[in-house]
Amino acid sequence: MIASENFFKSRRAVGLWLLALAVVILGMITVGGLTRLTGSGLSITEWKPIMGALPPLNDAQWADSFAKYQRIPQYIVQNQGMSLDAFKGIFWWEWGHRQLGRLLGVVFVVPFLWFAAIGAIQRSEWPRMLLLFALGGLQGLIGWWMVSSGLEVRTSVSQYRLAIHLGAALLLLMSILWIALEYLRGPARDIVQNNSEGKGAARRGVGFVALVYVQMLLGALVAGLHAGLIYNTWPDMDGRVFPEAPFFSAPRWINFFENPGLAQFDHRIGAYIVVGVAAFITVRSFKLSGYAKISGKAVGIVTAFQIFLGVATLMMQAPQSLAALHQVTAALLLCASVWHAYELRILAPARTG
Repeated sequence: MIASENFFKSRRAVGLWLLALAVVILGMITVGGLTRLTGSGLSITEWKPIMGALPPLNDAQWADSFAKYQRIPQYIVQNQGMSLDAFKGIFWWEWGHRQLGRLLGVVFVVPFLWFAAIGAIQRSEWPRMLLLFALGGLQGLIGWWMVSSGLEVRTSVSQYRLAIHLGAALLLLMSILWIALEYLRGPARDIVQNNSEGKGAARRGVGFVALVYVQMLLGALVAGLHAGLIYNTWPDMDGRVFPEAPFFSAPRWINFFENPGLAQFDHRIGAYIVVGVAAFITVRSFKLSGYAKISGKAVGIVTAFQIFLGVATLMMQAPQSLAALHQVTAALLLCASVWHAYELRILAPARTG
């Protein structure tokens, strides 16, 4: 009994709680991807953070929700004549995604108050925990801002807002994972000043995290532009190196964000860079020891699987199951890169090899 009480007051317990939060966020990213792939994201046309937790409970409420959906462009242009049963199918995806957001809030607040009350989370650590909570709330606001972009003129959400929504979720995931590692593995520290090799390795680890993050944002642009449905050959693009007419819009720079072919090309190039750096990290990890070595190998394994998924998803024209798995594997690669970057920060200088 005493051992159990001591565990719940330990830093390890806090770290495991934070890892559980990271798992919930991974679930949200997965369901969010499926919500987009099934065209369900605009099925709920209102944002009610509290009352929206209850779905329609009777025929009249279902009819009211369906009537509101029938007034937006997605229904008028794409889904004219949709049945109520079909609407319920897309409604539940979006409702489930929002419920995960609410669950995340509860799973954060209740244990935080408990850990803070018993002293497992020290008062000096409260501000960053509250910052995490604020970032989670901001993510909810960004989600509604994204949905609202598809309710009046567009038949889908803005690719820019989709990328921002995913980017905020990934920032929250990385922050929670890093803090969890601090509780589980000890605080990260600066590499000894005269250990240039160790400092270089730490910088490369952080740089790879940033690279994977940017690549995922490029993937969000591809998803928002439905660019995975074109140029479904690899390594060429329907027999070309570059997409056809890559700079057809003016100003030229806007094509990187609004030309589906160029967005896909950028995502491909980003993938090649990620693979090259991941291969370097994996090879270098064999000179390391402990968790730094394990996390480096994990980066290589997840990257290899992700490349297979990316090519398969592209060549099969983005089937829902593969596309969703491709997105969640990208998030897992981001987690592996954060883990490796963290281990390089706490690695003893003598063990950097």
